[in-house]
Amino acid sequence: MAAGFSSYANALLKSFCLPLPDALVHSTIGLAGAFGTQITFAWRFDCLGFLSVVIVTFFLLRGIEETARINSLIVVLKVGLLLLFVVMGGFWVQKGNFLPFLPSSQGGLHYGVWGVLGAASLLFFAYTGFESVSSASAEAKNPVRDMPWSIVGCLLICTLLYIAVAIVLVGIVPYHKLDVSDPLALATALMQKPWLGFLIMTGATIGLFSGLFGYLYAQSRVLMKMSLDGLIPEFFSRISKKSRVPWGGILIIGFVVALITAIFPFEMTGDFICVGIAAEYIMICLNVMICRNTMPELKRPFKVPFFAFHVRGVWIGIVPLLGVVCCSVMIIPLLANMISAFAHGNPMPVVFAVLYVLLGGSLYHFYGRKYSKLGRALRVEKKDIYGNDA
Repeated sequence: MAAGFSSYANALLKSFCLPLPDALVHSTIGLAGAFGTQITFAWRFDCLGFLSVVIVTFFLLRGIEETARINSLIVVLKVGLLLLFVVMGGFWVQKGNFLPFLPSSQGGLHYGVWGVLGAASLLFFAYTGFESVSSASAEAKNPVRDMPWSIVGCLLICTLLYIAVAIVLVGIVPYHKLDVSDPLALATALMQKPWLGFLIMTGATIGLFSGLFGYLYAQSRVLMKMSLDGLIPEFFSRISKKSRVPWGGILIIGFVVALITAIFPFEMTGDFICVGIAAEYIMICLNVMICRNTMPELKRPFKVPFFAFHVRGVWIGIVPLLGVVCCSVMIIPLLANMISAFAHGNPMPVVFAVLYVLLGGSLYHFYGRKYSKLGRALRVEKKDIYGNDA
């Protein structure tokens, strides 16, 4: 998202005849070759992406109320501009651009059935903002009532908006020309509406900026909850007396995201990130079913929707089960693409994935397992039931 902000912000600066040098808008590491399998290095640093994360981090440190007001204004602006694009762009749609509806595969995840699955998998990244609403439950007045409606409402509205923008975009620009970082700017250029292009670029730039608010806010709260339990160091849950935000987690996540944005291209980290997100969803769905079976007496203010069934006394919810199946299917093309990149000389996605697993596993094994308050309580309870040999 920060990389997308960088592209649109630079396009906006170009409209004022103030383009930045390539060395300041591209990541240090780049990809070349037919399918982006060759790694290149140059004296580059994505300053716009880096600064966008730094600015968002600064606002988050100021407090949730001030951040929420700014973000609400930005959301209204970007949704209005997207609707304007859909309405005006509808008159420029060419039906021929939708043919062939499913282009033939060109290898890897380029078109064809595998391309559709790969694109759907990458959209996991676009939809991660919805579950971030749940991370604000502790700051909601009535989370039991507000959280489900907020998540489902955002999901439905944004999905319809995604579909509408995608249809108009492909109808204006041939699909094979859309592999760019600023597709809406390209579409408005073909429409020969410079004023609309300026508004869209402005809205896209501001909109991506607001998206960073949601992502960094949610991640800082997740780290705070983990820290309060003891899974990660106490620094991540230190609360500012003035702004009442977890400043430690905000600073760490902001610094890490800003640095990754400036050095690594999304094409290199995208598959790895989306695999991690899909794996996260799988674990959440599995844990819903595990907790329902191992701790049936717990009070549950949030209900699992739709029906469930039992297999040999084991409770299985249809929604968690479908979540596990769908996420598992989405992971397959991403893993295949990572392995293909590794075989063609780009080991970085695989290296990132291995380091991610090793780092997370080591942190839990050597630190979290020892200091987790919930873990200690469960071990004491188990010892009381089964004796010292448990």
